[in-house]
Amino acid sequence: MTSFTTGGAGVRFLFDRHRRVVTPLAARLRRGVTETWGLRDVSIRAEAGEGIALLGSSGSGKTTLLRLLAGIYLPDEGSVAVDGQIASLLSIDAGLLPPLTGRENATLMMTLGGVRRSVAIGELDDVRQSSALDVQFERPVSSYSQGMRARLSLGVSEMFGASVLLLDEVHEALDHAFRAVLEDHTRALCDRGGIVVAAGHDHPMLERLCSRAIWLEGGRVRLEGGFEDVRQAYLATV
Repeated sequence: MTSFTTGGAGVRFLFDRHRRVVTPLAARLRRGVTETWGLRDVSIRAEAGEGIALLGSSGSGKTTLLRLLAGIYLPDEGSVAVDGQIASLLSIDAGLLPPLTGRENATLMMTLGGVRRSVAIGELDDVRQSSALDVQFERPVSSYSQGMRARLSLGVSEMFGASVLLLDEVHEALDHAFRAVLEDHTRALCDRGGIVVAAGHDHPMLERLCSRAIWLEGGRVRLEGGFEDVRQAYLATV
């Protein structure tokens, strides 16, 4: 059964005196290195069928938490355990090569994700249909709007049969028609026992996607509970 947990998880960033991110090894060889914790002591749990919104101001740790769940970041303290196949839309341009067409990008992303090329090619018509790109599917991604890029990424993610979907403000770039498609997709995913975690500032949209909310502040969990209760508490401090 799909689920994830974090136990006292923390993510640390190291910066040199020019405020450039450095690795722990490089930090030992340089002077003036400082550290910042993007997340600290975060313990949360999600069960099958849940939609969870991440609320908080910019820099509060929402993106860092999503990247931790996606496996992009490893915890510097604590633990993370995800039981399920993850699809992450954490950046509109993530994985997309502007000179390639939508079809070529879809093929590339699926093969990099472990799908055999012959299978990926066989799924391309479904990606074109689910992304609603029509003739634009055959044109370079450099000509796409932000919403079109998000639609292509979502269309590809559907082909992986993921049970955990991570969204980082990508849904806010979608037009109204495709927002409805995303809502239907996330609702169906939760009905099948999947999990959706979405971060953003479009609270009405988040409320339609999620029943729970986690308010992050300074990389720590400030409050967790029902969406409206957490939203009201967060807005009262803004």
